[in-house]
Amino acid sequence: MTRYYVTFLLGGLLGQVMTTQAQQTFTPFEQQIPGTTVSFKMVPIKGGTFTLGSPDNEKGRNKDEGPAKKVTVGDFWMGATEVTFDEYDVYADAEKDKTPTPDGMTRPSPPYIDLTLGMGKGGGYPANSMSQYGALMYCKWLYAKTGVFYRLPTAAEWEYACRAGSTTPYPYGTDESQLKKYAWYRANSEDKYHKVAQLQPNAWGLYDMLGNVAEWTLDQYDETGVAAAAATDPWTVPTSKMPRVIKGGNYKDGAPALRSAARLKSDPVWNRRDPQIPKSSWWNADAPFIGFRIVKPAKQPTPEEAQKFFEDVVDKYKGAR
Repeated sequence: MTRYYVTFLLGGLLGQVMTTQAQQTFTPFEQQIPGTTVSFKMVPIKGGTFTLGSPDNEKGRNKDEGPAKKVTVGDFWMGATEVTFDEYDVYADAEKDKTPTPDGMTRPSPPYIDLTLGMGKGGGYPANSMSQYGALMYCKWLYAKTGVFYRLPTAAEWEYACRAGSTTPYPYGTDESQLKKYAWYRANSEDKYHKVAQLQPNAWGLYDMLGNVAEWTLDQYDETGVAAAAATDPWTVPTSKMPRVIKGGNYKDGAPALRSAARLKSDPVWNRRDPQIPKSSWWNADAPFIGFRIVKPAKQPTPEEAQKFFEDVVDKYKGAR
C-alpha cells in the first residue's frame, strides 16, 4: 500500500492554512441544524504536541501502535458526544429535513434491516452501522446546511483529544476497574450501546470517547501508520476504499481495546449479511458497534478548498468502509 503523510493538503483542510474567513472565538458552542430543533455541542481542543501510540510495555498493546512518536496537531473543535440518531436522521430521512438542500445531495439508501437491533434510536442514542462514506457524507450535507466545514477527526486528532493531556493507557490513568465510570464496554454494557453522555467525560469534556460505539476516523489503515506519521498534523490519506482506522473501542470490547492508543482496522465482514448486489455503500449490516463524532477545524477552508476535499476524499471513494 502506498502511504502519504501530509501537513499541507487540499488548501489547509487539516487546519494549518489561514483563510479569509473571520475566526470564531475559540470557546464551546452549540450548532443547531437549520429547520429543526436538533443541535449538538462542540468542545474546543487547543492543539499541542503529544506522544502518538503506546510504549512497548503497555498492557494490551498491539504492534500497530508504535513505535510511539511525538507529533503536533492544530486547534479544532470536537463533538462533545458521538453523533446521535436525532442528528443523523435529519440527513438520512428527507421527511425530517425541512430546509432546502442543494441539488445532487445524496441521502443514504434505507437499510434493509433494523440496524439498531432494538437497542434504541431517538432521544440520544448514538447513530450506528454507517460506513465511513456514510459518516463523511453526513459531514458534506452538514456543510451544505450550515456553511460550517465539519469532517471526521484524523486518528491523531482523535487520540490527542481522547488523551486530554494524559500519557497513561486510559485518559484517567491505568486502573481498569475505573473504566465503568467512563465507558460502556463488555463489563457493564449488557451487550448494547447506551444514550450518549450518561457517564463521566474525560478531562476536556468529551463523553464516550471510550466504549459505547467505536468511531470512524479520516485515516486509511496502515499497520505502520504510527511509525510513519508526520511530525505535524499526521494523516494517512486514503488511496483505496478500505480499510480505515477506527478508535475508541465499543460496548462489546474488553478493556484493552478501549486504550487511547488502540487502533481497529475496518473489516469487509461487517457487511456480509447485506443481500444487495452491489452491497450498500452506506451501511455495515453487521457492525452495530460502529459510529462517529465530528470535528470543526479552527481554521476553516475556503468554499473551493472544501469542495476539493469532498471530491478527493469523499466522492472519489464512494462506499469507503
